[in-house]
Amino acid sequence: MKKSSRRRTPPTGASHLTRLLSRARARLTRLRPGQALKEIRQGAFLIDTRPEFQRRADGEIPGAIVIERNHLEWRLHPASDGRIPEATNANIRWIVICDEGYASSLAAANLKAIGLRRATDVVGGFRAWRAAGLPVASPGPATLPRLA
Repeated sequence: MKKSSRRRTPPTGASHLTRLLSRARARLTRLRPGQALKEIRQGAFLIDTRPEFQRRADGEIPGAIVIERNHLEWRLHPASDGRIPEATNANIRWIVICDEGYASSLAAANLKAIGLRRATDVVGGFRAWRAAGLPVASPGPATLPRLA
């Protein structure tokens, strides 16, 4: 049987992204904002990965640890030389939040992939948190990102 010389057209970029996001979210038990707040009150850590300009414009969540996305894995993995003091073991409950809940899903799935098995994110991100009437500090100067 002769193979077709016709090449298959690769999926569009949007469908690649949709599949990537779906695979990431399939690995998580995502939290609604109120559920996240309850877990934070029980000892989980909220990690805000939003860029400084968004935090300055929209406000911040009191008590959230600000870590820029490009440093996230190094700051939260307990074996990293660049870890923050709270990153003491792989069983810590890290809850990642971004602006709308997309980048945080990818970030939380990455944390799980490096062994931080209790990582998750917030459905709808900061926008859903604020819409739920949960604590938000007024817009203004942004908190500096946490370093090691």
